[in-house]
Amino acid sequence: MNWITVCKTNEIAEEEPKAMEFEDKKIGVFMIEERFFAVENVCPHAFALLTEGFIEGFTVECPLHEAIFNLETGALESGPGCRNLSTYLVRVENGEVQVQL
Repeated sequence: MNWITVCKTNEIAEEEPKAMEFEDKKIGVFMIEERFFAVENVCPHAFALLTEGFIEGFTVECPLHEAIFNLETGALESGPGCRNLSTYLVRVENGEVQVQL
């Protein structure tokens, strides 16, 4: 598996997650309480980018259908999400946020 640099740590804020696409995978990178998380960015219920959703604590709510997902685990907590999200390992190296694909 490869580590891919997605952004610098100062390019992401809690209110502004990053939407990325690598190897045909849409990935959302979120920062919550100075920790970084990467999850599948498309709601499994119907196409909606979770980086455009509503963030509360360690969860994100789909902007279209109100499915709520845990950003730490990818678990569907409520709503019509149909399944859990895929998650990706994240590390910070030399001020860069990297995701393992």
